Amino acid sequence: MDTHVVRHESNGHSDETRDTLFLLGGVALAVFGAGLILTNPTVRKYMGQLGVGNIAKDLMPDLDRYLKLRSM
Repeated sequence: MDTHVVRHESNGHSDETRDTLFLLGGVALAVFGAGLILTNPTVRKYMGQLGVGNIAKDLMPDLDRYLKLRSM
């Protein structure tokens, strides 16, 4: 009876490096997903009703001015 041995090729990278890559990829997907949700007008309306308001303008009051300067 033949038995097959399954070997995972790591291309010279350790498991710790791979795990870190998966962790950072997951964080990036979570941030991207939260950004997609927060750009929805309905979600922004409900957040405004909760008193959260526009987070970007509250945290960074000069954001509009910075973007205008950058587009010049």
